[in-house]
Amino acid sequence: MPLIPMPSAKEAMPPIDAVSWPDAQRKIHFDHWLRALPGEHGLRPDTLRPASADASFRRYLRIDTSVGASRIIMDAPPEHENCQPFVKVAQLMQEAGLLVPEILAWDEHQGFMLLSDLGHQTLLDVIDPANPQAHHAQYMAALDSLLAWQLASRTGVLPPYDEALLRREMQLFPDWYLQRHRAFEPAVEQAQTLQKAFDSIVKRNLAAPSVYVHRDFMPRNLMIPHAPPLHGSLPPKGADSPWGGPAANRSSSAQQLGVLDFQDAVYGPITYDVASLMRDAFLTWEEDFVIDVTVRYWEKARKAGLMDFEDWHSDFGAFYRSVEWMGLQRHLKVAGIFARLTLRDGKPKYLADTPRFIHYIRNTAHRYRELGPFLKLIDQVEGLEAASGFAFGRV
Repeated sequence: MPLIPMPSAKEAMPPIDAVSWPDAQRKIHFDHWLRALPGEHGLRPDTLRPASADASFRRYLRIDTSVGASRIIMDAPPEHENCQPFVKVAQLMQEAGLLVPEILAWDEHQGFMLLSDLGHQTLLDVIDPANPQAHHAQYMAALDSLLAWQLASRTGVLPPYDEALLRREMQLFPDWYLQRHRAFEPAVEQAQTLQKAFDSIVKRNLAAPSVYVHRDFMPRNLMIPHAPPLHGSLPPKGADSPWGGPAANRSSSAQQLGVLDFQDAVYGPITYDVASLMRDAFLTWEEDFVIDVTVRYWEKARKAGLMDFEDWHSDFGAFYRSVEWMGLQRHLKVAGIFARLTLRDGKPKYLADTPRFIHYIRNTAHRYRELGPFLKLIDQVEGLEAASGFAFGRV
């Protein structure tokens, strides 16, 4: 899940006491770990402060070094969080030429990790929603990183984004959004409508080619770097562009973006990450900009040989429809997650963004006749009129 931004570097840095430790024993373990780190890191414990919080049990702290740089510390209680996927995916992304935090130290038993610091600003921090074209180069840079990641894909390395996982994620929508948040218990016929829609979504998405999937590839997890990466984040030897991956797929004018929150990566539909990027959890673009960036992704992916599936290579519309069906699965999942974060985990700020996802869901459902009953059900729950307008016709 996305990180929750904390105060920027321009604001006054709070003292070490600003870092709270609800578990006193964990603070003792942390202090011992921090003191035991090699002096070569040059850490200044008196500068420890919050960096960001996570929707999970992870949190991130920032600490300065004696040479004026900063580092990030991940605090991931092992009884709740498994850091091994983070370590594995970080290595895969580094090998693919992506800019990700370098792991400088890791206490696997205690769940503490020292990381390089990619900066204070996410892409979302600098975006002006009223001026999408001002961010065109940054979105092209995001596509470059995404394509490098996808081109590095190998089978059997990451967990599969299979039918069981797709369905388990979508089930969060009726379980948490409909029943718990909306207090809506579907009748038998309504439950059948949901099931039929879910069946169509799963069928369409499983038909797409599979690649490495970040699973939360969006502006809030893309960083504007404040300094060149450490040696561990440099591109692999033999890369034929400055950041790895085919040079033809790189946007030379844009600064490479850092990538965060990748620990849940899987091997699944190629449409997922571009759908996540352009139908953001915290930002809504007009469809002309969504299509413009998606077309450019499609063009780059065609040149890279990633669109050799059915008629995708010659028909952007076919590819875009598949992106919409993938986005629909994600929107249902996230609406359920945001409701759960509020109702179970006491994090109400997430639920404020659920209308964005209902908007995405309704707009997509309106485009496809087979989703007509599903759209009607959503409108009943939300008390809304049917959506209007479509990009490629109602099919």
